[in-house]
Amino acid sequence: MNLDNSSNQSEIFAFVPSYNHAPFVEKCLRSIINQTLTPKKLLVIDDGSKDGSPQIIERILKDCQFAAELKVEKNRGLCATLNAGFAESGGDFFAYLGSDDVWFPGFLEKRRALLEKRPNAVLAFGHGLLIDEADRIIDRTEDWTDFADGDLLPQLLRGQIFPSASVVYRRSALAKYRWNEDSRLEDYEMYLKLAADGEFAFDPQLLCAWRQHGSNVSGDFPLMMQEWLEAQNRVADRLKMSRAELAKIQTELKFDAVLSYVRHGRRRDGLKLFYENLGGAKSLAHIGKTLFRLAIPAPIFDWNRRRKRLRTIEKYGKLDLAHD
Repeated sequence: MNLDNSSNQSEIFAFVPSYNHAPFVEKCLRSIINQTLTPKKLLVIDDGSKDGSPQIIERILKDCQFAAELKVEKNRGLCATLNAGFAESGGDFFAYLGSDDVWFPGFLEKRRALLEKRPNAVLAFGHGLLIDEADRIIDRTEDWTDFADGDLLPQLLRGQIFPSASVVYRRSALAKYRWNEDSRLEDYEMYLKLAADGEFAFDPQLLCAWRQHGSNVSGDFPLMMQEWLEAQNRVADRLKMSRAELAKIQTELKFDAVLSYVRHGRRRDGLKLFYENLGGAKSLAHIGKTLFRLAIPAPIFDWNRRRKRLRTIEKYGKLDLAHD
């Protein structure tokens, strides 16, 4: 571990919003403690956990060889906790890690180096692994899409989202805004606002793991899409496009979401979305392909999804922080 941050180098404030992740929080915290670049400080705010998380956190932070603090608060929700954590932060950069996620050892060092090379970047981000409750690798974001470097707004508007665990923010850019405490999808609206202000610096390296399990909003696709659309409408005036242009993009987003609704057991809603948003199809072939997949019986669809997941687990195995 590098415990000597030179005074002329930028400093990163690390924050963990914790809530009911007792099985995972130790691995999260140790992934921060073992960074090759020491953060300015590690602050953990426990948001009223009922599973003994604060006791685990308190024990782990005793191993921390740099400034670290635990605050235990009443439950207020993730966005309120993020706002509270940022309000207490310092340094040049801000990074938060969900208490069920992990950073690989070089994460902070490499993100800082990228941001120092990119003064116009409001944040740095990259690819990540997706893991389940048992640390099995169930997906990799690089298998979904190639993220753009610089102007990411077109991809964000079409629902192509990167893991929050992959992000380090420039504090001066983030300080202009607050996380929307009425939103269930904490980061999306913030990304849209920041995308209008500067570049998103992309690093293709896999430097984090994002855990998906039963309590994640990301597992409820219809809710996610509703949150995407509502966030877009709230910040529409910042997006440097007309309402008509945004409406067209939203129609395309909803048509592309049809099969995701089916995959999440919402076939009837998917069919409704299909007929209401035909104008969002790229071509007749796109319509035909979507109709063909809609006709596949649900049990076959589910079987194929499970088969792909098992093949991914067999291919990539389990998370190993000693080598990732």
